[in-house]
Amino acid sequence: MINLRSLDLNLLVTLDVLLAEHNVTRAAERLHFSQPSISVHLAKLRDIFGDPLLLPGPRGMRPTARAEALREPLRQALEALSLAVSPAAAFDPARATNTWRVAATDYGESTILLPAMAGLRRAAPGTRLAVLEMAPPHIARQAEQGIIDLAFHTSDGAPPGMRHRLLFKERYVLAGRASHPRLKRKPTLKQFCELEHVIVSPDGGGFSGVTDKVLAEAGMTRRVALSVPHFLFVISALTGTDLVAMLPERLVRDNPALRVVAPPVDIPGYEMVMLWHERSQRDPAHQWLRDHIAGSL
Repeated sequence: MINLRSLDLNLLVTLDVLLAEHNVTRAAERLHFSQPSISVHLAKLRDIFGDPLLLPGPRGMRPTARAEALREPLRQALEALSLAVSPAAAFDPARATNTWRVAATDYGESTILLPAMAGLRRAAPGTRLAVLEMAPPHIARQAEQGIIDLAFHTSDGAPPGMRHRLLFKERYVLAGRASHPRLKRKPTLKQFCELEHVIVSPDGGGFSGVTDKVLAEAGMTRRVALSVPHFLFVISALTGTDLVAMLPERLVRDNPALRVVAPPVDIPGYEMVMLWHERSQRDPAHQWLRDHIAGSL
């Protein structure tokens, strides 16, 4: 059994050329070695394989049966190794057949993925996109194991150690149905607190959020009548009732069914980032996908 750890790869390259040329001089010219160097290589190869490999003949050198058996698997192995260590080929989206998996909330689906979809289908029609439910505690592990390629999250809640790219900064606005009688103009703080609000509670069942923390600092409270786990349910709730909600602006802008006004209280916004693992940082296909999504916003 040959110990691969102690085997000099250059010797296998020399053997491959010798089996093609059947001549030490021509092999030396192809490899840019001296003829004595090739002879030394051949001596080492004979010792490694326990076989003469190439014998003198009337027209150069004649391979032994062992050498003939080595010829094709050696050529294939060297070609595979050359392919493995070659620079990654440029990514051609028009010919790509990748399946990408991304983790996103319904907010991320609406504000990040939907704007990117039409361009993605035009540029890379042979690819597929799977959107997985966001599980913030597991993002880093899923990315490391290749379960997801990308995740979309707020910067302040992003797992440490992951690569990230800022997509946009978001701010909160007050939204209600288009004909809401109490949103014809910006409400006062007192009027704001008297309105019936919907709150998005990702963990389920919560009736307090960042707006309530800001109000509490001012010694005030608002009326939260409905708590839901997803943003898109809020939109439906607003259009059919007199409920209002503090929502990210990108989620409600240009929606004719809603009236959007500036809130009478300053609520801190947040940054949305795209997250991925270091293992995908230099992959050409992954780089293209990241650039396409960021450029679609």
